[in-house]
Amino acid sequence: MPHTDIPVLQTRRLVLRGPEPEDYPDFRATFASYRSRFMGGPLNKYETWILYAAEIGHWLIRGFGMWVIRDKATDETYGMAGGWQPAGWPEREIAWIIWPDKAGRGFALEATNEARRYFYEEQGWDGAVSYIDPKNLDSIRLAERLGAVRDPDAATIDGSDVVYRHPAPGRLRNSQISDGIALEISHYSDPLFKPKGFPLD
Repeated sequence: MPHTDIPVLQTRRLVLRGPEPEDYPDFRATFASYRSRFMGGPLNKYETWILYAAEIGHWLIRGFGMWVIRDKATDETYGMAGGWQPAGWPEREIAWIIWPDKAGRGFALEATNEARRYFYEEQGWDGAVSYIDPKNLDSIRLAERLGAVRDPDAATIDGSDVVYRHPAPGRLRNSQISDGIALEISHYSDPLFKPKGFPLD
């Protein structure tokens, strides 16, 4: 059953909607895979079930949460992106996860940029961070492409993560950062665009 109280967001290629029961198999497969090693995984079936239930319940408890990333044209899902602040998180986080076989096509950048815009413009956030495993170079590159910079003075979750602080709304508005993100998203939206080098989310 869809969660009608969760806002639906749209970008050029994507629809961001609340998590639904039919999304669970992809979530479970992702957190059972090697790709989840930087997010506390791989997880067993029970741990994955509890985490997915938390994804849904987070919206009710906090009033924000993670959206499922869905393709406008095909209805295929690619991962999740949005806000996250369970117990023990010092600050509100902007987070993302892409299913293992969907990486490298710009979906995380496009979805996370839209989620951040919503939190800033519609929910009045004055900033956010991303907590990242220092070995997770793909996520560090994505955070930097979003304009986030490492904040060595910020409180971490458990001391094993690094904190990337996103630009405040005023600094992001009409900036080179936002223009660069829009340009990159337009490249990924071009069916003829073939990125080279490291696969980036």
